[in-house]
Amino acid sequence: MLITKSKFVAGVQCLKRLYLTVHTPELAAQPDESDQSIIDQGREVGLLARQMFPGGVVVECKDREQAIRMTRELIENPEIPAIFEGAFEHRGVFVRVDVLHRRPDHRWRLIEVKSTTDVKDHHVDDVATQHRVVTRSGFDVASSCLAHVSRDYVYEGGPIDASRFFRIRNLTRQVERLQPELTVQLRSEFRVLAMPEAPNIPAGRQCSDPFTCEFFDHCNPPIPDDHILRLPRIHAATVAKLVALGIQSIHDIPENYPLTQRLRRACASVQMGKPWYGAELKGELKGLRYPFYFADFETINPCIPRFPGMRPYDQLPFQWSVHLQRQPGAAPEHSEFLATDESDPRLPFISALCDALGDRGSIVVYHQQFESLRLSDLASWLPEFSGRINKIQRRLWDLLPVVRNHVYHPAFGGSYSLKSVLPALVPEMTYEGMEVADGQAAGLAWESLIGGACSEAERQRKRAALLDYCAQDTLAMVRIVDALS
Repeated sequence: MLITKSKFVAGVQCLKRLYLTVHTPELAAQPDESDQSIIDQGREVGLLARQMFPGGVVVECKDREQAIRMTRELIENPEIPAIFEGAFEHRGVFVRVDVLHRRPDHRWRLIEVKSTTDVKDHHVDDVATQHRVVTRSGFDVASSCLAHVSRDYVYEGGPIDASRFFRIRNLTRQVERLQPELTVQLRSEFRVLAMPEAPNIPAGRQCSDPFTCEFFDHCNPPIPDDHILRLPRIHAATVAKLVALGIQSIHDIPENYPLTQRLRRACASVQMGKPWYGAELKGELKGLRYPFYFADFETINPCIPRFPGMRPYDQLPFQWSVHLQRQPGAAPEHSEFLATDESDPRLPFISALCDALGDRGSIVVYHQQFESLRLSDLASWLPEFSGRINKIQRRLWDLLPVVRNHVYHPAFGGSYSLKSVLPALVPEMTYEGMEVADGQAAGLAWESLIGGACSEAERQRKRAALLDYCAQDTLAMVRIVDALS
């Protein structure tokens, strides 16, 4: 039974995940557009890393034995400065190394490339496995490293400078210290893979840490609407104590059981089957000043920056929606912006937004920190707008903490997201059936819209779906404020 480095890391997360990956892969959730986007981004970052090693040769063979043989031939050729995707196998463990860099003394530097901005614990496991297999295959590895993205890199236009985009960290000491643990872990993994059925490992934190397991739904069946996990922000220790007492339904939690104030009012709301409104809600709403502007932004955060001044994973705003309510009872007026090509959207985005938001009145948002940070980004990129942006930021009014601190409805299901709050407080409105129904889907739809790979009819459909979704977010806030008032 062959263990690859990805299977090894899966086994470190959970031995049951490893078993299911090998023996019953059909139980895994199929990758969606978001998963594929992450895979594509990782591939793009890996290709960029190769630019740091000009003259390097790719081992493109898919056949395992042939790839191993070609890797050995390249290693024996002193004219080859670097090898990409080199293949090695030792005692049933097979790895492909992102970069093998030949040093002047003809020893090797092993480099794993990641699209993250720092070193994670599971990265060390990954590098340690490769270090083990390569060194035990008889090759002289001087150092084992991880190349990750540097958030300090500022794109200046033109080609990306790969040497500044990446930071290479030497993990040799860590991976050498980890070798005894790897020996034990590999024994466990081979033993589990030889079992007639999957190990009985209960669902837990490992189901989503460090990744959401592709078998999550298999091991975590849907919970009932009244399950204690439906309480907002309930701590794992509280859940464990309640389960130990035989309590899994919110209806079974005693009135005198110690809970935080937020948990207690959510519990009471579910038990009584009716919404709870705090006495201070009216005072919070009095903080609003007409005209009301309800605003929402959509962004993407590409790993490889696209426009000058941007850093890796900076948020790039591409769309906004604003609903304006001039006075009580007035019908809301709608304005919107959506970038529709590959040109830099930042200037037209903020220019049109400043015009749409006027110079007085409350600007209602849902999670003020996000919109305020995006405005600060725009002020740093386009300092000529900094004064107007600063005035806009001072007018922001956050609806999220008002709902979180002064409202609870049994239909929230423990979530204060707009997608949960809206249908609970405004039953005639929902995100169900929308082609674009969340921010992640919006980003993917926009990338497809501007990418030029779809037909004109498809572009128009995606454009309409994006506009509908962003408008739904701002109209949702209008209706929620109306309902609370």
